Amino acid sequence: MPSYLQTFAERFARLDAHTLDQLGDLYSDDISFRDPLHHISGLPALRAYFAELYGNIQEVHYTFEGTDEVAPGHGYIRWTLQFRHPRLNGGQRVSLQGCSHLRWHERVHFHQDYFDAGALLYEHVPVLGGAVRWLKGRLA
Repeated sequence: MPSYLQTFAERFARLDAHTLDQLGDLYSDDISFRDPLHHISGLPALRAYFAELYGNIQEVHYTFEGTDEVAPGHGYIRWTLQFRHPRLNGGQRVSLQGCSHLRWHERVHFHQDYFDAGALLYEHVPVLGGAVRWLKGRLA
């Protein structure tokens, strides 16, 4: 039998611009969603965020590397996101690794994503991308 996190990941990966009505099956009405670029409170705001996100992305695919349930209703999902956006990386595919921290009862009420915002966005913007890559190289 799949764990809660495996089931959540499978259902999340099937989301797209046409299936956002299913967010209420995954997330509670009082969801707190955070990532390095956003802090969103409530299911209507999360639905609006995903509508904008999926409205701008040409292609999106998640690969899940593993799940860890550290306590009942508390765990992590490790993932790789591959997507194409017309304004990033010349419209070519971008790959990003990250981890999601979830807390749930029957549905997820806390979701925090951890990833390198530079690798997601800044490295793929003309001019700024070169500066970010140079700076990361100098720091390494």
